[in-house]
Amino acid sequence: MKAIELKNDIYWVGAIDWAVRDFHGYETPRGTTYNNYLIIDKEITLLDTVKYDFSDITIKNIKSVIDPSKIKNIVINHIENDHVTSIDKIMDLTPNATIYITEKGKRGLDRFFDTSKWNIKIVNTGDTLNIGKRTLLFIETPMLHWPDSMMTYIKEDKILISQDAFGQHIASAVRFDDEFITCDSMSELEDAVIDYYANILMPFGQLIKAKIADIQKLGLQIEMIAPDHGIIWRTNPQKVLQMYLDMANGKTNLSVSIIYDTMWHSTEQMTLPIMQGIKDEGVECKVIKLRATPMSMAIKDFWKSRGALIGTPTLNNIMYPSVAHFLTHLRGLRPKNRIVGAFGSYGWGGGAVKEAYENFNRMGLEIFEPGLQILFKPSFEDETKCYEFGKEFARKVKEYHQKF
Repeated sequence: MKAIELKNDIYWVGAIDWAVRDFHGYETPRGTTYNNYLIIDKEITLLDTVKYDFSDITIKNIKSVIDPSKIKNIVINHIENDHVTSIDKIMDLTPNATIYITEKGKRGLDRFFDTSKWNIKIVNTGDTLNIGKRTLLFIETPMLHWPDSMMTYIKEDKILISQDAFGQHIASAVRFDDEFITCDSMSELEDAVIDYYANILMPFGQLIKAKIADIQKLGLQIEMIAPDHGIIWRTNPQKVLQMYLDMANGKTNLSVSIIYDTMWHSTEQMTLPIMQGIKDEGVECKVIKLRATPMSMAIKDFWKSRGALIGTPTLNNIMYPSVAHFLTHLRGLRPKNRIVGAFGSYGWGGGAVKEAYENFNRMGLEIFEPGLQILFKPSFEDETKCYEFGKEFARKVKEYHQKF
């Protein structure tokens, strides 16, 4: 790779990770990028670094534009390992540079590195840094998605360096949205945005709405959004802003996801008439088997649907392990504005469906009751019950969806 110019004298100098398939437990079948940016001005400024494994690549890209020793300022928007763990190698080449970072970022940086030999300046929302022809404006975004997080706005070029917000896990030979949709499609890009939001930013919907409102109050004109992962939005940055607002407000499809696992196929057999009942009520439906689907994809499908039915057989009087794992993962993401129910087969005392509803209550989701339990393999009469269960759930989903 080589440095790529975003606007006059502003360069992407990051790295592409074609091979990564697990990002702290989040499946990344498309790979990812670690984006960072270099501004050539009176005071040469680097915004963010990259994951340690790719430090040599970013250094090579920087060197293709400028001697790294001439870098005057380094802005650290986020201290997660994939963005900051090459800072020591960068600082070895730029010993006189000043690091600009939030107070919480500084505390975290101190835990990773010996920072006593570095020049570090704490910044807050509204602080600015003049680097010559350009002025950088710092905007703290705590818990989007770490306490230290911030964004940097390049005023004269109207570029928002957005850190993890508005990003996607996509490895691509192109850097910009218009190039990507020429090679691939807008729907693929949108799906990657939803995937990223659902698995990383889902808990922070209210914070996202508040922060976008803050940005609007500042009157920032945004012509480009450059995140720290994935494709850069240069032709239609308002599109991804609106997508985030829609997701933060709970907007989603009128559809149902049936997310299940099965032990001896009995619970699996229940999914077919349930699905048919949902479809016959005029609601789209997708069926996801957990052990055949990466966790992050199941989470994304849950998020994309207004309603979800969780299917679990009973094992040792509790939920099947893969279903319990899914609901534990989901609970940490704190979903809202979704209606859920549960079904499953059992052989003796049951218990799995009851436990699923206990999980729903802990999450504070809208609940469709009662759940449906079938003894062993579903009979013809049981399949009729499943069909009616699906139809009734679809009717409730349609009613609930009207609130949004």
